[in-house]
Amino acid sequence: TQAEHLIHGICFKTGPPRLIGAELEWLVVDAERPGLRVTPERLRAAHAAARALPLNSRVTVEPGGQLELSSAPATSLTGCVDRLQDDLTAVRAALREQGLVLHGLGRDPRLPYRRLLNSPRYDAMEAYFDRTGPAGRAMMCASASVQVCVDAGYEEPGVLGHGRRWRLAHLLGAVLVAAFANSPAHEGPYAGWRCSRQGIWNDLDSRRTLAPPLEARPRDGWVRQALDTEVMCVRSYEGEAWDVPRGTTFRDWLRAGDEGRALRAPTAEDLDYHLTTLFPP
Repeated sequence: TQAEHLIHGICFKTGPPRLIGAELEWLVVDAERPGLRVTPERLRAAHAAARALPLNSRVTVEPGGQLELSSAPATSLTGCVDRLQDDLTAVRAALREQGLVLHGLGRDPRLPYRRLLNSPRYDAMEAYFDRTGPAGRAMMCASASVQVCVDAGYEEPGVLGHGRRWRLAHLLGAVLVAAFANSPAHEGPYAGWRCSRQGIWNDLDSRRTLAPPLEARPRDGWVRQALDTEVMCVRSYEGEAWDVPRGTTFRDWLRAGDEGRALRAPTAEDLDYHLTTLFPP
């Protein structure tokens, strides 16, 4: 019950829908030989050059070396786009000096998949997703996207109420995927797909990437989705590898252990972390 109340209380901060933000993920490729992989040393130098710039956006790096710009919240779409464009211009100039360019493609066709970042989180994610095939490594190391962030909307029903906006966003999902498809595949399991990135996400996990039940109220549906999704990892604070339980939802973890082997009792921080491992549409 405490876990349900915690999730219910922190999701869907409601109010006037006025702020907008965007996260832009880019592949980093060699300007003259875009079909070849860039060495880890050159990728790290590119990331350092981007981080050294006085940008409006926050620079982060995805496991495969993809570079991400996360805008500050803006009060208008124009303001958001303009600031991101300024930052992109600066980052492109810095990378050009190193013979590198940003490539806006949803899926990296270069093989094999190679993880640049090593951390307990990414080690656990890789182990977890490897149980169901190669899609997890492809998502981590070879995919990129544009993610748009908007306010939930008002609490009360109506055109700008968060319930209607939540449902509409999910109903428009397939339309948005089709409109912005930019990861064509010519061979492999997604041959013929215009958006092979979506194919990768479809193959990731039977629940982790699904939409919550839309017939439920948004908060209730999200609480149910979060607690009934498998735990990806249990963090260790002793410098050891993180545990990757099998078939244990967070609700299971609250009630018992993993296949008869007791896990340590979950904390509120574990629940917060679990929420960061959910990837709904």
